[in-house]
Amino acid sequence: MRSSIFVLLIFASVAVLFPEELAIAQGPGPGSTVAPRATVRVQANLAQLMRGILLPNSNVVFFAQSNNPADVKPAADPSSATDPLASTYGGWTAVENSSLALSEAARLLTVPGRVCSNGRPVPVMNADWGKFVQGLRQAGITAFKAAQTKNQDKMLDAADVVTTACTNCHNVYREKTEQQGGLASRCTK
Repeated sequence: MRSSIFVLLIFASVAVLFPEELAIAQGPGPGSTVAPRATVRVQANLAQLMRGILLPNSNVVFFAQSNNPADVKPAADPSSATDPLASTYGGWTAVENSSLALSEAARLLTVPGRVCSNGRPVPVMNADWGKFVQGLRQAGITAFKAAQTKNQDKMLDAADVVTTACTNCHNVYREKTEQQGGLASRCTK
């Protein structure tokens, strides 16, 4: 009985906080001729997503491979610190949170309608794109597990996994020489 009530409370919370996503997940009712409407609107291009979420969080992970996050002094006002390591949730907690942010944000790389900074669509339909996104998702989890141990040797290994996940995708879709078309060719093979 208790678990049923708990599940209902969680479902009700999701319905209140994310009604559009719930409607998409549920789809139309049985026998309905109404197609589900997509309500997710992409706000950021791929470069903005990378610069705003993935790069800052990966830098926190990379910091922990050669510096002990526990040694970072909290900011004068940790609640308004712009450095996650010196914030209210700083130190190793910041590394854990950043690792999870990498894993969770990977999903944002698969949202249809997102474009690269050059206006080309993000290649979400390409099989290798899905593989690269899954690699990032797993790299975030690897870094999270390493951060939980508070062991810098394990963070060094985890940072390598994150670097590899990023490099795998960048080598195909981002790093374009002038002979390959430069910036205008990003998001293409």
